[in-house]
Amino acid sequence: MDRYVYVSVSPDVALKGQNRPFFTRLVFANLERALDGLAVEVIHRYPLALLLRLPQGDLWPEVEERLRRVCGVVKFHPASRVRLDLEEMKAAAVQELNGRTFSSFRVNTRRGDKAFPLTSVQVNERLGGMLKERFHARVDLEHADVTVFVHILPREAFVYTEEVDGLGGLPIGATGKMVCLLSGGLDSPVAAWRMMKRGVKVEFVHFHSFPLVEGTSREKARELVELLTRYQYTSKLYLVPFAEIQKQVILSVPPRYRVVVYRRFMFRIAEAIARRERAKGLITGESLGQVSSQTLENMVTIGAACQMPVFRPLVSMDKEEIVREARRLGTYPISIIPDQDCCSLFVPKHPATETSQSEIEVLEKALTVEALVEQGVGGAQLEKFRWP
Repeated sequence: MDRYVYVSVSPDVALKGQNRPFFTRLVFANLERALDGLAVEVIHRYPLALLLRLPQGDLWPEVEERLRRVCGVVKFHPASRVRLDLEEMKAAAVQELNGRTFSSFRVNTRRGDKAFPLTSVQVNERLGGMLKERFHARVDLEHADVTVFVHILPREAFVYTEEVDGLGGLPIGATGKMVCLLSGGLDSPVAAWRMMKRGVKVEFVHFHSFPLVEGTSREKARELVELLTRYQYTSKLYLVPFAEIQKQVILSVPPRYRVVVYRRFMFRIAEAIARRERAKGLITGESLGQVSSQTLENMVTIGAACQMPVFRPLVSMDKEEIVREARRLGTYPISIIPDQDCCSLFVPKHPATETSQSEIEVLEKALTVEALVEQGVGGAQLEKFRWP
């Protein structure tokens, strides 16, 4: 019996009303992109699901890994596809359970086709009675070792024992494009991924101070973007040389204000790149109160340097929450590699935690702001990433 995978789109997509076809088309396109090169065949497109046929051979682990990373998918399951016939459903259930060790089970039937002559309860009872006799196992509706799912549709049914949770959310590209200020740390990759789950296509900007410091942060940025590209399939990374701009800041700005001024220049440069990319906003990994530049006052002062909206998906999260998410995402081992962050260069032990836009603008009068922004944008090195 052929093996199939039934993929369901997330409730976020299902609730889009008249706009739902646009979102489902994006989910389906991303699904096919995610499975590129695996010879998985698309059999049917339902209004809120996609049916795939697996080729011969043990490809399920690779298919599962790829499907887990598709935004807009809520669940998927490998299944046997049968006609609307109870005996075929029984045979498929036996096949699904053969070779498995279990002492208890339950049957869970979802009857999407109300014209099917048996109710869900009747299918559960008849299928369960056969399985109980065949496998000498008891029925346990609350804590079963294994669940046999039966999904009855208008022209066919699916029988399976494994449901895999997807990412949910919205498909990549559904809500537009933004640019993420990507450091080599823990926070910004998680912030970018969270926005991807809301359908955002993310491009990246990384600021580095090479040759004032070693080049580790650039390599980390490349590795992080390569990993995150698995969720959106193509990415751009702008590597912006920041050392010369920092030198000018160091010559003109008192030490305690330098981080805020650094960050304001980063926002300006990232905004210019975002406009070139026709992006609609910036993403940062800022978390309120985490470091001196992320006090409420300083976040307001820094954000005022650009006109574009700034999105901070981690703003209310503490460090442990961010670490847990970075571990799940897989960015944690990269982010903890030691490097020299450009924002920590020539910074005093006690930087200013309460600044205002007016006082920082006075300090910036000693700098050729527009020229330095142009210098940063002009010196940016663009690298492109693609997956698979």
